[in-house]
Amino acid sequence: MTILTGLVIAVLIPAGSVLFAADNKPLPKEMPPYGPQAPVKTPVVKPFRLDNGMTVWLVPQPGFPKVSFKVSVKGGYTADPKDKPGLADLLAATLTQGTAGKTAKQLAEEIAAAGGDLDSGAMADSITIATTVLSEKAEATVQLLADIMQRASFAETEVAIAKTNLLSSLQVNEADPSFLGRRALYRALFGPHAYAVTAPTKETLTATRAADLKREFERRMRPDRTILVAVGDFGEAALSGSIRGAFGAWKAAGEAAPIASEKPQPRFSKAVVYVAREGSVQTALYLGTLGPERAAPDYAAARVATAIYGGMFGSRLVNNIREDKGYTYSPGARLTPNTLAGVLVTRADVRNAVTGASFNEMQYELNRMATTVPDEEEVEHAKRYLLGSLALQLQSRAAVSRALSSLWVDGFTPEELSRQARMVQSVKPADVQATGKKYFPVWRSTIVAVGEEKVIRDELGAFGLEFQKVQ
Repeated sequence: MTILTGLVIAVLIPAGSVLFAADNKPLPKEMPPYGPQAPVKTPVVKPFRLDNGMTVWLVPQPGFPKVSFKVSVKGGYTADPKDKPGLADLLAATLTQGTAGKTAKQLAEEIAAAGGDLDSGAMADSITIATTVLSEKAEATVQLLADIMQRASFAETEVAIAKTNLLSSLQVNEADPSFLGRRALYRALFGPHAYAVTAPTKETLTATRAADLKREFERRMRPDRTILVAVGDFGEAALSGSIRGAFGAWKAAGEAAPIASEKPQPRFSKAVVYVAREGSVQTALYLGTLGPERAAPDYAAARVATAIYGGMFGSRLVNNIREDKGYTYSPGARLTPNTLAGVLVTRADVRNAVTGASFNEMQYELNRMATTVPDEEEVEHAKRYLLGSLALQLQSRAAVSRALSSLWVDGFTPEELSRQARMVQSVKPADVQATGKKYFPVWRSTIVAVGEEKVIRDELGAFGLEFQKVQ
């Protein structure tokens, strides 16, 4: 048999021909109305708790023979010692690199034999481990996860490797305007609060030893602060028994690490916080402010408002500075719901020559959200976008486990997923106007710019703002 590789087939179309028949009629000026909004089908969760306080949420989904696991422990950057910001990243990176009875290589080989890999990470409010494996390996994977959560070893060689990798990543990130902009924004927004941390510092990574990580492991990895979520094709009774057997004897050791619990206070500044990047041909603009946390009564309305403003393609911001004016390729806005406070961030990478013009339009769109009522069609479009995105997200087992564990970290039950969908559906234009007035005025925003110093000062100086350089 001969196998042809790299074959290119050219089809010649005679001049004047068309591939598809068309009558060239223009599209109707008025498109048909939306059909009825189908309710979002949220997963059925089977929750239980072990005697040691560990929470388990099982989501049986028969069919495709795989299972997604997510282990989340409360306290990410919010549990870091004050003198070691970002320590949670190093703890997460070394957590899966060996246990008392298995090397990092053996763990990697076991999870690979199960059809998956281990993904660990740290965020503001949690440290997580995730994997997706073949259904027939689900119970073996429970044993592996239990081994990690109770007996992680933090071998000197593995800690040294993790530190080197994180230091290298940090060095690379120092040249990335998105990393620099986000770090500067969060430091300006949150000041001394733990939410100001977005990555470990060089000092934290250099000063931390294996013994420090072992102590942090004992202070943080506690069953009463942990949830295990499993989503997929498994026998509920068999998997429940495996979890009880593997995790039931887990006991907390020593004093628990304190977790920040005070909400950050709003910080407003008239200064442009900027990071100078010599020779940059673009300016990365960030406008950020505190928004509602997930538990806030106006959280659903704020999500709809964010979508209308800049959170989806076809939003006001995208139509303005991308489609109409061509200032940037991918502007956008996002509302991130942390446990103690939401963060509403606008971002756009713009050409140097239109830095000031872009900022002017961003101000305009923010203030328009704060001072006007959106029409019914805008609100309906945003609601359908959010609900449609959720429906698509829930088709992925890994995404379901991620969403559910995030809810638990924020203090919610599984029913919150369907409740939030209903709340989005019930949002009215007046609700959007109220949240716009509360969260979107430009005077609330912290402004960050990353780029050529002269460009930033020249382009933004016309707005009467002060300048504060990040050293």
